[in-house]
Amino acid sequence: MRILILISLLALPFFAPAQRAAAAVPPAPSSLAATYRETATHMLATGCPYATWAAHGRHFLFFDPAGDGRAAEVLGDLATATRIAILVPGVDTTLADFDRGLGGVPRRAPGVQARALHDLLAKRDPHTAVIAWLGYDPPEGLGPAAATEGRARAGAAALTTFVRDLGTRRPGTRVTLIGHSYGSIVVGLAARELPGVADVVTLGAPGIGADRADELGGARVWSALAPTDWIRRIPQVRVLGLGLGRRPSSPGFGANALPTDGVAGHDFYLVPGSSTLRAVADVVLTGGPEHDMPGRVS
Repeated sequence: MRILILISLLALPFFAPAQRAAAAVPPAPSSLAATYRETATHMLATGCPYATWAAHGRHFLFFDPAGDGRAAEVLGDLATATRIAILVPGVDTTLADFDRGLGGVPRRAPGVQARALHDLLAKRDPHTAVIAWLGYDPPEGLGPAAATEGRARAGAAALTTFVRDLGTRRPGTRVTLIGHSYGSIVVGLAARELPGVADVVTLGAPGIGADRADELGGARVWSALAPTDWIRRIPQVRVLGLGLGRRPSSPGFGANALPTDGVAGHDFYLVPGSSTLRAVADVVLTGGPEHDMPGRVS
C-alpha cells in the first residue's frame, strides 16, 4: 500500500487504434515533408489547441487525439541530424498536457522540455534533433499501474520498434534515450533490445527495469536525482511484480551521476539554465559532460 501511495506524477500518449502501429514508425527522410503535412492536416481538422500547433509550423511524426492521445514532435532537422535525442515522459502526462504541462505547469510539459534541450543543442551543433515521444499509455495517477512495469513494458515495445526503424532509415545516427520519472523505466526496458543506443539518461527515475547498468544492452547509463526529488521516498522493491525495483541512482547500480545543482525538485531537471540540462546536452553531443566527468555511482 505504501508503494501505491508514493508512486505518482509521470507520463504521456497519442494515435487512433487502426493508425497507431503505422504511426509509431518514423518515415524515411525523403518522406518527412509529406508526413509533416499529413499530421498537420489532421491537427488542423481536430481543432484547437492542436490546429494552432500545426499553424505555427511545428512538425509531428504522428498525432492522434483519441483517448489520452499520442504524438511525437520533432525539433530540428531529422533528415540531416547526426545525433537524435528521444525524450519519454512519465505518469499522468496526456496529449492535453503536451504543451501546457501537468496541472498547467509548463516545465512539466514534454513539448516544453524537448524545446529547452533542443535550443541548447542547436547552439552547439545544428545537426541535432530532439523528439518528444508520446507513444505509449502511461499510468494515470496513484494505483497499481503506477506501481508496476506493465505500462512501461508496452511503451518499451513501441519505443523499440520506433528506434529500430529510425536506425534503419538513418544508419549511423547517434541515439540517446532520455526518460523522465516513469519514462525512465520505458527507456531502460527498451535499451535492452537496442544495442545501437549509445546512452540512456534517467531524470528523477523511480526505477529503470534493471538491477545493474550492464543489463541495458551496452548503453552507458546516466542518472540525475536531485536531493529534493520526492522520488527518493519510493521504496526500492519489486515483489510479485509490485514495485519498480532499484533506482539507477542507487549505490552499486553502475550509472554515471549527472549534476543536479540548483534543481529544485522532480520537474526541474530540464528547466533552462539548470546544471542537469547542460549535462544532458553534453551526453547527447559528446557522450559525457563537457568538463568534469561525473563519477560512477558505486
